[in-house]
Amino acid sequence: MEIKTVGIDIGKTWFHLVACNKAGNALARYKLNRSKLAQFIVNLSPCMIGMEACRGSQHLARAFKKHGHDVRL
Repeated sequence: MEIKTVGIDIGKTWFHLVACNKAGNALARYKLNRSKLAQFIVNLSPCMIGMEACRGSQHLARAFKKHGHDVRL
């Protein structure tokens, strides 16, 4: 499973993710809490991550960029 793009819907407690391949087809959907999200992103090979722009997204974007991801808000 080659994940090229991840879309994240940010919530207070839960984060909903959709992982897509190069063609844009959904490979998997996840519902993760904050600590599981961090583990998932660290173990993920560098890819593009799209998130909504909100108060917490700036902090998450900086953390994800440290692991080589291309983050877009």
